[in-house]
Amino acid sequence: MGHRIFLAGASGAIGRRLVPQLVAAGHGVTATTRQAAKAEDIRALGADPVVVDVFDANGLRAAVLAAKPEIIIHQLTDLPAGLDPSRMAEAIARNARIRDEGTRNLVEAAKAAGAKRLIAQSIAWAYAPGPEPHCETDPLDSGAEGGRAVSVGGVIALEKHVLGASPIAGIVLRYGHLYGPGTGAAAAADPAVHVDAAANAALLAVERGTRGAFNVAEPNGHITTDKAVAELGWRAGFRLAE
Repeated sequence: MGHRIFLAGASGAIGRRLVPQLVAAGHGVTATTRQAAKAEDIRALGADPVVVDVFDANGLRAAVLAAKPEIIIHQLTDLPAGLDPSRMAEAIARNARIRDEGTRNLVEAAKAAGAKRLIAQSIAWAYAPGPEPHCETDPLDSGAEGGRAVSVGGVIALEKHVLGASPIAGIVLRYGHLYGPGTGAAAAADPAVHVDAAANAALLAVERGTRGAFNVAEPNGHITTDKAVAELGWRAGFRLAE
């Protein structure tokens, strides 16, 4: 039986690969974008588009209430195409703001709408230095410096908002570096994950995920993904049929 799902960030790399998977699984999807020009692309994928900015708390709340979702999926980012190095410094700050303020707004909207589950995108390379491979209970790098401090600080804030959103069951997917369609990369450094497999982890979390964090990446020496494989039934080799 399908669920009513509110997907924040449908026009991003993961969002574009996730909408078709959610629709094919029988879920009803309301999906957001900040750009009206992208609304028809979302509709073509089978979702009902909503143009809203996550920093507009009142507008976001109204959109979520109207959608009446059982489950909210947070795939919002603000990164330049191809992760353009010349634009990454300012993008890191914008992304950190989304992870903190944007996530807080989304959690409040989810609570107002009575959502039961919130699944959010995080990253798998924010762990503090220590023995590898890292598992989900290892500490994040709160002592980071420079640009990494900004990025990790945003991640820590996001995870705190999501995992502390009781009575909503908060689920955090700590993705490896993305590659594949829409990412601008044909391969990525470890820990890495194909965008289709990353999106599939969110689909699996809709039905199977329990409150907590899950590392989502291809086999590597930096993090262990045993939890995602065992509890979500996730497979690193998953690909959408083109």
